[in-house]
Amino acid sequence: MRTVIPLDTRSLFPLERQALSELLRSLDAADWAKPTACPGWDVHDVTAHIVNDHLRRISGARDGYSGAVFEQGDTLPTYLARVNGEFVRAMRQCSPQVLIDLLDHLGPQLDFIWAATDLAGPAHLDVSWAGPGSSPAWLDIAREYTEFWVHHQQIRDAVSRPGADDVLMMRPVLITFLHALPFALRDRVRPAGTVVRFEVTGPAGGQWTAVSDGAGWDLGSTPAPRPAASVRMDQDTLWRLASRGLTVDEARRRTERDGDPELSDAAMTLLAVVA
Repeated sequence: MRTVIPLDTRSLFPLERQALSELLRSLDAADWAKPTACPGWDVHDVTAHIVNDHLRRISGARDGYSGAVFEQGDTLPTYLARVNGEFVRAMRQCSPQVLIDLLDHLGPQLDFIWAATDLAGPAHLDVSWAGPGSSPAWLDIAREYTEFWVHHQQIRDAVSRPGADDVLMMRPVLITFLHALPFALRDRVRPAGTVVRFEVTGPAGGQWTAVSDGAGWDLGSTPAPRPAASVRMDQDTLWRLASRGLTVDEARRRTERDGDPELSDAAMTLLAVVA
C-alpha cells in the first residue's frame, strides 16, 4: 500500500455524528421511507446500516470478536452484501427513535476506541481499495469516517437537506478517497518521475499528484507543472465517483482531462469502496 499523506480524522466523528443526529431527529415518517442512492434501501435502512457499522467495528476493535461466517463461494464483497442486507431487513422492525438512540449510545464508544489507537500502527482492518498489503491504522480510521459521511450524505440527498459538507468535514473525505488513486493506476507502468495531476475544485478541494517510481505509483501533494496526464473535477463529483454514487461514464462527462489518455482513463476508475 503506497501512500504519503497521513490524516487524523478522529476528532471529526463526534461532529459528523451530531450533524446526522440533528438531521434524523428532524425527519418525519415520510422522510424515513424515502429511497436513497443505495439500491433497495430507504432512509431507515441506511441509518440501520450505519448502526451495523458501529456494532461491527466495536465488536472487532474493542472485543476482538469477528463473528464473520463466510458461506461457500463468498468473496468479501458478496459476504458484505449478504450480511448487510440481513441486518437491514432485521432492523426494519425497529423504530427511527431506537436507531437514533443506538447511534447516540454507540458513537462515543467508537470514539474511545479511536482515541486509544496508535495511528502509526497496523490497521485493524486493511483498506483493500488502497492496494494490497497492510494498511496503517490512520487510514483504516479515515476510511471509516468516509463510510459514515457518505451514508450521511445519501440520507441528506434523499430528503433534500444538504449539509455536513463544509471544508472541515469534507476535505478529509476527499483526501482519503484519493488514496485509491495509486491503486487505480497500478496497471499503467510508466518511467520513474511520470506524474498524473488530480485537481479537485471547490472549497474542500485541492491538487494532488500520483508519481511513478517505474514500478508503481505514490500519492503526493507537491505541485507538478508538467504532468503526463491531468484530471480536473469538482468535489461533489469526486466523492460520488469514489463511492460509486456516479458511474465512471457519468463522472467522465463532468470532468476535464488532458494528456496521456490511458493514464487519465485509469485515474477515472478510482474506487474507494469494497466492490
